[in-house]
Amino acid sequence: MSVTSAKGFRAAGIAAGIKASGNADLALVVNDGPHTAAAGVFTSNRVKAAPVVWSEQVLKGGAVKAVVLNSGGANACTGPAGFQDTHKTAEQTAELLDASAAEIAVCSTGLIGVRLPMDALLSGLKTAADALAADGGLAAATAIMTTDTVAKTAQAQGTGYVVGGMAKGAGMLAPGLATMLVVITTDAVADAAVLDTALRDATRVTFDRVDSDGCMSTNDTVLLLASGASETVPDRAEFQAAVTSVCADLARQLVGDAEGATKDIAVEVVRAAAEDQAVQVARAVTRSNLFKCAMYGNDPNWGRVLSAVGTTDAEFEPDRLSVAINGVWVCRDGGVGDDRGLVDLTGREVKVTVDLAAGDASATVWTNDLTPGYVHENSAYSS
Repeated sequence: MSVTSAKGFRAAGIAAGIKASGNADLALVVNDGPHTAAAGVFTSNRVKAAPVVWSEQVLKGGAVKAVVLNSGGANACTGPAGFQDTHKTAEQTAELLDASAAEIAVCSTGLIGVRLPMDALLSGLKTAADALAADGGLAAATAIMTTDTVAKTAQAQGTGYVVGGMAKGAGMLAPGLATMLVVITTDAVADAAVLDTALRDATRVTFDRVDSDGCMSTNDTVLLLASGASETVPDRAEFQAAVTSVCADLARQLVGDAEGATKDIAVEVVRAAAEDQAVQVARAVTRSNLFKCAMYGNDPNWGRVLSAVGTTDAEFEPDRLSVAINGVWVCRDGGVGDDRGLVDLTGREVKVTVDLAAGDASATVWTNDLTPGYVHENSAYSS
């Protein structure tokens, strides 16, 4: 159940001294081939970290030999010097692996606006390269954690091949092609074009529909690498399902580990006129601080749901809107429905269903409640 589940991949995670805590902070994932096809999606934030700018260029070539990931510093908003640091990281990794720097993707996560301690990072790369192992996936997933409380890994089995992956992310989770650092690997035989289609289709319905706090990161990166080591050319539909399954699993783990959260909330919009309208309505609800606070307080306040729905330009008639919270239709046809006292909000998972009565499209977006723990975590993040 990791980024090294697929044949042809090795990984390592070590403590390089980037984090003051001394915890693991540098990961390396290597594709030993025989193929090195790759695809990636990145943040749509106009303020992009140096590793994102670098890796976007690398992925244009459609091949990735290795991915270097560090926690403990985002290397974002660090100017030309920060980009040079990313370039040095790729060059050093390429030298250690006898590869080209143009095939080395770089990912960073942590505090924005601070240069990385490059002496520690570069020396740590040698240690990480020496530690590479076929069972190093969990160590790598642990090394990329920041405010995460658990390492996040996933796997799906195809016919004759495997798709595996790892992710990090517990805050700054809002959609924009990708919403965290993720590396997905497969030993299937697939070229860059096939990988790109599979990844974008999977991301659209998984990572793009995690909206924990409405804050889009500068460093978001999701990569899909194929080694071809299984010698299996997958059925396209099955391969799409496997990649989507891994992405969905990892996305769900991100929601479950969100900073300070006590509830994982699925907002499902049904009977919308179009899928994009369903997503818009779901996202309006998931970004309502009033709604999120109500969920934290175990308050089935469906009025906060309706008021959020009304801020969108989706097609609906207000007097036909209905809302269910954990299966209880507390609002019917724009008015009072079943007794809200029947709603049980004591568990971790909450499902809110919004019926627009305007068509047959649907979509689900995941979010969390807004808690004192989240406020505390982010009030002291840089200090």
